[in-house]
Parts: sequence; C-alpha cells; structure tokens
Amino acid sequence: MYIDSNTIITTGSIITAVIIIFSCIFTIYRWYLRQNKKIEEINRLKEEQCLICYGLLSCLDGLKQLGANGNVSEAYEKLEKHINQSAHK
Repeated sequence: MYIDSNTIITTGSIITAVIIIFSCIFTIYRWYLRQNKKIEEINRLKEEQCLICYGLLSCLDGLKQLGANGNVSEAYEKLEKHINQSAHK
C-alpha cells in the first residue's frame, strides 16, 4: 500500500470531521443538562416564593384580626387575589 499526500489529507479531514461532530454532540448535551438544572432551580424558587406568600398572608390575617385596617386589609386582599389567580394558571 502506497501512502501519498492525498491519503494523509483525506485521513486528516475524516478525523477532523469526526472530532467536530462529537464536540457538537457533547456541547448540545451539556446545554441540555444546564437547561434541566435551570428548570429545577426555577421550580425550587417557585416553591420558596409560595411558602413566603402563605406566611405573609397569615401575618396579614393576624394583623387584620387584631384590628389593623387600611393598608393591611388592602394588602391582604391583593395577596389573596394573587394567590387565587396563580393557582388557576
């Protein structure tokens, strides 16, 4: 078998193409893993915000029961409306 410059160039081209294809696949896979981590983080933050809203609602309810009016009643109603609307989405 005789190896000339065209054989070397063709072999190099094939090796380069295979490396580029695998690096693209690896890059897409890493992007997919990052997207999954972001989705998990967003869901964790949503759960945390939900707990904070319920805690704030209970505090406002306590203040309302103690006789605080005005901004407390308004904030309580807005927060309760927000929670109801977000539950239906």
